[in-house]
Order: sequence, then C-alpha cells, then structure tokens
Amino acid sequence: MNQPTWSYLSSYLATPGKLRSSSQTGELIKRAFDITLAAIGIILLAPVLIYLGWRIRRDSPGPIFYRGARVGRNGKIFHILKFRTMYERPESYQGPRVTAQDDPRITPLGRWLRETKLNELPQLWNVLKGEMSLVGPRPEDPEIVASWPEAVRQEILSVRPGITSPASVIYHNEEHLLNSAQVMDAYLGEILPSKLRLDQLYVRYHSLLGDLDILFWTSLIMLPQVKSCPPGEERLFLGPLTKLTRRHIRWLLIDTAITFLAMGITGLFWRSLNPLNVGLTPAIILALGFSFLFSLTNAALRVNRIEWSRAAANDALDLAPGGALATLIAMLINYFYPRPLVALLYSSAIPSWLTRPLLPPGLILMAAALSLMGSVIVRYRERLITGLASRWVAWRGVAPPAQERALIIGCGETGRFAAWVLSQGQYAKTLRVIGFVDDDFHKKDARIHGLQVLGRRDQIPRLVSQYDVGIIVFAIHNISPAHRRKLLEICNNTPARVIVFPDIAAAIHTLAQRNGAPGEIEDAKPFSHDATAQYNGPLPCSLCLTKVSPLKVNSWLAQLEEIARSGDFDGLQTQVRRYRSQLQADVAAQLAINLAGEELPA
Repeated sequence: MNQPTWSYLSSYLATPGKLRSSSQTGELIKRAFDITLAAIGIILLAPVLIYLGWRIRRDSPGPIFYRGARVGRNGKIFHILKFRTMYERPESYQGPRVTAQDDPRITPLGRWLRETKLNELPQLWNVLKGEMSLVGPRPEDPEIVASWPEAVRQEILSVRPGITSPASVIYHNEEHLLNSAQVMDAYLGEILPSKLRLDQLYVRYHSLLGDLDILFWTSLIMLPQVKSCPPGEERLFLGPLTKLTRRHIRWLLIDTAITFLAMGITGLFWRSLNPLNVGLTPAIILALGFSFLFSLTNAALRVNRIEWSRAAANDALDLAPGGALATLIAMLINYFYPRPLVALLYSSAIPSWLTRPLLPPGLILMAAALSLMGSVIVRYRERLITGLASRWVAWRGVAPPAQERALIIGCGETGRFAAWVLSQGQYAKTLRVIGFVDDDFHKKDARIHGLQVLGRRDQIPRLVSQYDVGIIVFAIHNISPAHRRKLLEICNNTPARVIVFPDIAAAIHTLAQRNGAPGEIEDAKPFSHDATAQYNGPLPCSLCLTKVSPLKVNSWLAQLEEIARSGDFDGLQTQVRRYRSQLQADVAAQLAINLAGEELPA
C-alpha cells in the first residue's frame, strides 16, 4: 500500500466532521425507488438475462453466475451476483482481486460482457433483496476494504452500495488503465484513492434527483461517442435533472403560484369596484395562462441562474425585464385574442363582452405589479425575516443570551467589510454588531449597512459600558502610528477584548501594484516612513504578501515543538518573541518598500 497516498487522503477527506445523515423519509423514498425500478428491470430484461445465461453456458463450462463476497452497508458481508466472465479454474479464484484488460482468466464472451457492463445486470436481484441500491458506492472485496482508513470506511459504508456510482461513470474504463503485471499496486495507489474521494462526496451530497442524474450518465456512457469523453465531476454531482429542477422547475412552479395568487387578488379587488363578467372557469384558465407566461419569461431570461439565497440587493432588478416582457405579451394576447376560437366555442350569438378585450388592461398591470413584488419577497424572504427580527431585537434593546455584542472602530472600507464578515455564517450566531465608532463629523448619527454610527473615539468607554460590549473590532488603518497607538490604548482600557481586523484595502492596493494592474487604487498609506523603521505593532495584512518559505516556517514550528516537549516554557516564550521580532522586521522592510513605490521582491 502506498502510505503517503493514504496519509494525504486521510488528512483531506477522512475526517469530515459530521457525516451526512439522511432522513428516514428520504431513505424510504430511495428504497421504494430501488425496489420499483429493480422489479421493472428484471421483468423487462428477463429475455435478455435468459439469453445471456444460455450464451455463458455454451461459451465455457461452469456456472452462469458468479457470487463474490463484498462488504455492504454497516460492514455487513453479502454475496454480489454477476454473470460469470472468467474460466472456471482454480487460478481464477487465486489471482488478484482486481482484473486488468489483458487478464488471461477472462473468457472471450466475458470480455464483451465486461466491456458492455451487461455482467452487472444480475445485481438487480441484490437490489430487490435490500443488499444494494441502484446508485451508491461500488461494493469492494473485504480484503481491500480492510486497508481503508477507519474514518473513510465508516463514512462510505454508512449507505448501501450501488450498481453504479459517480466513480463508476468516471472509471468506466478502469480495466484499460491497468495491466496484469502490477494490477494491485496500480489500483491501490492510483485509482482507489480517487474512487474513495468520489464515493465520500456521493455519501455527503446524494439525493434522489442526483441518483437519477447518475443513472442518466450511466446509460449515456455506454454510447461510443460519450465513452471516450465522460462527464466531469461537476456535471456528475450537478447533473441536468438536478440543475433543471433547482434552477428552473422549482422557480417555474413558485412563480406560477405567485402570479396566479396575484391575478386572483387583483380580480377580486377589481370585481368589487367594477363588473367583471368573465366567469369562474375562464377566469381560472386565464389566470393560469398568465401565471405560466410570467414564470416562463423569467426562465427564458435566465433569472433563475441567480443563487437567490446569496443574491445582492440589485439582483432584484433582473426580475423587472422578465415582468415587463410578460406584461407586454399578456396585453397583446388580451387585446388580440383568437376570436375564431371564440366563435367555435359559442354556437349561438357571441356575447357582447367577448368582442372586447378579455380583461381590463388596468387589471393586468395591477396583477403584474403584485406578481413582481411577490417574486422579490419570496426570493429575499430569509433576509427580510432576518432583518425584521434584528429590528425587533434592536428595538427591545436585549441581545440573545448566546450572542456577544461587538463594536467596530472605523466605518470606512475595512470597517464595513468587518461588519459584513461578522454578520455571516457562524459569526452571526455568536456575535451581534451594535454599530460603528468614527471621528468623521459627516458620519455622525448616520446609518451605514444597517448599523448606526454611535459616537466618536472619546465615547468608546461609555459605549462599551452602555451597550455591554464584549468585543471591540479595531478596523481603522488610514491613520498615523501615534493616532493608532492612542486609539488602541483607549480600547485596551475598556473591559472589552480588542481584535485588530486586517487592512484588506492596503493588501489589495499592494497586490495591484505588485502585479502591475492597470489603473491606480487611491488609498491612504497605512503607515508612514518613520513608523516602518521601528515598527512594533500588530502584524498587518501586508504580512500575507511577504515571501516566507514553507520550509522556514516548518523549521520554526519543529524548534518550538522540541522546546515545548522539554518543558522549558521560558525558552519557548523567548523563542516566540525572537520569531515575532524577525517577522516584524520583515514587515517593516516590506512597508518601507511599498511606501517608496518600489516593486516587491519576486
């Protein structure tokens, strides 16, 4: 076994943290899906199965089926069922567990069965018995499974093995990649780690739609045109059905429902003011037609490609062109509706109201406005609810017990970026930013990104006490070193912990200068020439751009570990201070080069 390969695999994927757990309902749906398709497949393919069995008996002496031990769900051993593709000889059972293209144990008919994957069809019986699934990680031999890392084995064996999988599609020509001379070494060292990684990804992200996509790709991979160019990982895990459902069908149904509701509300409102003699059944048909038209235009203009849970505020404007186009088409259809069709529906005299536009134009415009508003609300519902809840909590003046209050010093670019970072993901669950502190008179009492500018720097102690601030985020860097030290001293004299947020703008400015980017990023220099000579502050983000050799860092860490093991904590602190001084000297030199306008060293 190639130990470095396994070490890399273990460190990269073997500790996923929390394994993906499928709901009981999802398991039942997947099992019902497997039983239904397996039963239908056995019935429909019965003539093919009988014919292949007859061919195998005529091709070489021996049984029709091969039953091999495999490791199933939760480590349970079962016997996989395949059409026999090898000669019935002792060496067929004593050879390698993996076969290569030129394996002499394979019969001529068996080679064709393996090439077409028809030897796997009897596994439909394993699916019916509950030992396998249609889609899942391919089951392996117990000896090979025993060599897997424990965490990898635990994760992959948490689901039923399958007849096909993403790894099966990508490595459909696995036997062509191996030769019989070193088949096991090549398989265990090169192919198996990649297959395990794909199997782990499947276990973590599998779904019914994803299974349908994999079945679709499995059927396509049998075609010669596709076999030479299999789909990539992204297309496997986000296949056409999954993409179509998530991006189009789901929003098509949602937009249709919203527009239908908007048409209904508008119709009732209009009917309360003016006569609307359309009839219930025609009204429902018209509402459904206009609803489908509105949702279809959004899909045609690719509005559904936007990931609305992470969309920006101005992305809502992308809904306007689709709504305007749908409204225009609806108005034209409403005015030039097919009168010959109306004449066919009415054998007697055509009612007078059918000779006019079907619906008042004002009703269509009002319904379109409501539909557009509803579409925006549905797409931004999470942020609207979160914003209302935040306003309610702020109005009450009480923070949730699990959240600690944070105050940001500076509401410039870095401060606004810090506010955005702290409002996302896990930070939002443990921290609540109450506002900014800034000395700019023009920003006094202003509201920036939903947060209030609460005061100036001399009011920091009062604000910390008044709002029970636990963390001060220092996010102002375009000031002199003396001003910076004084401001940090004010912050450090409060009970709150002080965190210095890195100067992202300065880092981008430096990187743009280094890469020779066109244009010029105007920003104040974070440090002066005098400050760089004796720089002794926190390490700024410019350190990220300093060339530090990984070997040098590893050497430092090894020395620190050795001192720590000896128990010499005084020596450990001395060594850490020495490394810090060296880094600060490098940063000072780097800042001097930046301020002089010179190019960073390669």
